[in-house]
Formats: sequence, structure tokens, C-alpha cells
Amino acid sequence: MKNKLRIFAGVSLGAAIAALAAAPGWTQGGSGPVARYTIDAGTTSGMAAMGAGGGVGAALGALGGGGNQVMHELYLRLGSSRAADGNPEGEHFMPSGARLGTSVPLVTQRDTTSDGRDSEGIADGGPMQMPEGRLLLYWGCGERAGPGQPVVIDFSQIARGEVPPGLMASFNDLPEAWRVHSGNSRTYGEWPNARDSQRVPANASLLGAHRVTSTYAPEISFNLADDFMPALRPSTRDTQSGAVSLSWNAIDKATGYYAWVIATGGDGGNGRDMVWWTSSSKQAFGGPMSDWLSPAAARRLVDEGTVMPPTQTECAIPAEVKQSGGPMMMTQLFAYGPQADFSYPERPRNAPASWNPEWIARVRYRANAMVMHGMPGMGGGFDAAEERAEREEPAAPALPRCRGGLRGIAERAAGLCQ
Repeated sequence: MKNKLRIFAGVSLGAAIAALAAAPGWTQGGSGPVARYTIDAGTTSGMAAMGAGGGVGAALGALGGGGNQVMHELYLRLGSSRAADGNPEGEHFMPSGARLGTSVPLVTQRDTTSDGRDSEGIADGGPMQMPEGRLLLYWGCGERAGPGQPVVIDFSQIARGEVPPGLMASFNDLPEAWRVHSGNSRTYGEWPNARDSQRVPANASLLGAHRVTSTYAPEISFNLADDFMPALRPSTRDTQSGAVSLSWNAIDKATGYYAWVIATGGDGGNGRDMVWWTSSSKQAFGGPMSDWLSPAAARRLVDEGTVMPPTQTECAIPAEVKQSGGPMMMTQLFAYGPQADFSYPERPRNAPASWNPEWIARVRYRANAMVMHGMPGMGGGFDAAEERAEREEPAAPALPRCRGGLRGIAERAAGLCQ
């Protein structure tokens, strides 16, 4: 069992897909407000919750429980155009229901080179070896793959930088497509961080009053009326046609769904091919779909056929994906949720172009889940002795936080980040 899971946790998986492209940085032009604050709140379930527990043992624990494990993720980012008054310090005071203590620290990373972190303060996993073989790309819901599929890319082409143009999804022109990070802020603080990386409890709530104070930005305060989204409960089953049926529960306030599959060319393939499929009706891999999407962005992508509408709760994974990738397929499903926006002064109705608040804050929500089709134990039936042994393993060290965009997809899938 452990060896089968490590097929998908190998470094070569992350290296192969990460080499395709990196998502462009999210920036916001113009003078803008003094401070920008973002909260990305997520609900993860099934194998997607493995990042909170660490490594193979946690993933097997989730499988042994039928994939019903649920965790929350929370990312706080404060950017300011001001220099800090003394040492940069910041705190986010939360309602007691968050179960994270009175406050969490927003830490400014002083040295972005000595500890292997990139410009966004995200740990770099270091160089990874490029595997041999091919990457086969499929897309679209349906029992059979559409015309022109698969697109086949030899990894040697990727090593030479020969990536087909227009292959990857883009952040360009998406509403609310901006992000706070150290590269677009004079002073920047974030949580979780090296000082405080506590897990967000499964019974945590964000409802209520929030207040953010720092030595480099005006005080920010707002009340949240939307909580973490409910957990996704996807399931897969084989069909007579050879396709795999993916279905899930409808999520209240969801604005759209997106799914992808990664398989390693196992029993059904040649052992060297890797297969990547997405639910998009056109070639749209990676990029913003693995991030948080605003409702406006989700609506646009639904209209374009890239994201499935919020009324959809089933999608057929084409038979060719299973034939090429083998019976074991890692499947991840995303549900995008609402967004709350705050500012000071409060944005007036029909605000003029000259309106420039002192600060703005944005809260986005999503849910995501991962299931492993074709692996024994998904129904909670794998050997109890093996499960006990796995649970007695020492806890794995905390993983670095995943990057945004395509590289983040690959590294999360490879078990290199959380």
C-alpha cells in the first residue's frame, strides 16, 4: 500500500509538471491604498487533508477512514506601502471560534535568500530531476476523449523549453486577479510562518469580528458573515464504457467546480507516460484553477467552459485517461466560493475612478478534496494492522507552503508542500 502511494508522491511527478510553466505573478497597478489585506480560507477533505497531517502516513490514515478526514487552511497576507515604525510587527485578532488563540502573528521575512525562500516567502524544494518519458494531456467531461486528444509532450522537449503556446491557463484579465506578496509591498507580513504554523482546527469558525494591527499599516477591522465552506465528498466508480464517473455533493454558495486527474502510466500504460486530465471543455491546465477564484472570475470561466457550473455534480473522466494512465488515478476537485470585500472608508455606491481608500481587505473561500481511484482501502477496508502501523509512525516534519499556479499544483501532487 505504502509503495503504491509513493508512486504519486515521487519527486519526478512534481518535477515533470512544474517544468511546463509557472503562473505569472499577481499584481495590482496604480497608487492604490496604503494597505491591502487578504484572507484565503479553505476546507480540505479526503487526501487533500494530508498536507495538514504530513506525508504518507497521514494520507493512508485518510484512506483508512474512507477519505472522510476534513481540515481547514488559512492564509493571511498584509502588504503596505509604508515602512515599519521600528521592527515590522503585525497581529490578526480573531473571534474565539477560530480556535487559534487571541491572535496570530503576521511575520515579515527579513532574509529572502539565506533560507531558500523565494520572493513570496515560500520555501523552495530545490532542484528536481526531470524524468524521462512523455506527458499526455486530456480534457473535458465525457466517456470518450474529444478530437485532437491526447496532446503528447516529450519531457525532453520541456527540458529544451519547447512548450506548446497557449497550453496553460492564464491569470490574465481575470476579475480580482491580484495578490499581496513581498514583491509588490514595501513591508509585508504573513501567516502561517516560521514563528507560528499551527493547524486550523476542523471545527474552527471565522464568523465574527476581525482586527489587524501592525507597525506599518493602518488598523484594519471588519466582521465576517461567511464561514469556511462545507467539505467536498467526491467519489469515483468505473463504468461499463471504461470511463470513470466522478460525482460529488452540491456545496451551498459554490460558484463553480474544477477537477483534474494525474496518473503515472501504470498497469494500463507503458510505465513511463504521465497523464494529466482536466474537466475543462478546452485546453486549460493549472494556473488560476488551483488557487482561489473570485465569483466574478468563476462566472467568466464557467461561461468559457473552463470551470463547471455550480449546478453540476458529476463528470465522466474519459476511458482513454484510464487506459493511458492505468487504474490508479489521483483526482482532485475544487469548489470555488463567495468573496467578501471591505475598505476604509467604505466604498460608496458608483464610486468615482478617483476613489482611493486607506485600506482594502478581501476574503475568499474554496473547498477542495482529493481521492485516489483504484487504490484498495478507499472504502475504509484496507488492512487494519497496516493502518495501525502507519498511525504509529513518527509524525512527518511540517511541509513548506505550496506556491500559487502550476508549480504549486505539481508540488502539492508530489507531496512536497501543503
